[in-house]
Amino acid sequence: MIVFKEFFMGDVEDPELYAAQPIWEWQQSEHGKWVMEHATETPSFNIAPSIETYGWKCAIYGKLNEADEIIYRLKYT
Repeated sequence: MIVFKEFFMGDVEDPELYAAQPIWEWQQSEHGKWVMEHATETPSFNIAPSIETYGWKCAIYGKLNEADEIIYRLKYT
C-alpha cells in the first residue's frame, strides 16, 4: 500500500465534501493521472481526525505492481 497524497483540512462540518475538490485536482494532475493509469486497483481515500491541526487529514492510497512502484518512487518521491 502506497500513500500517493496527503492533505489537511480545517475543522469542517462535512470533510468528504471539502475533500472532493483537492482529490479531483490531484486526479487531473500529471501525478494523479499516472497513478490512476498504473494502479492495480482504483485508489481509495481515507479521512481521519488530525491531531496536528485539530481538523482533518485526507490520504489517497493504493497499490502498484512492483515495476510501476519502482518507477513511481523514482519519479514522484
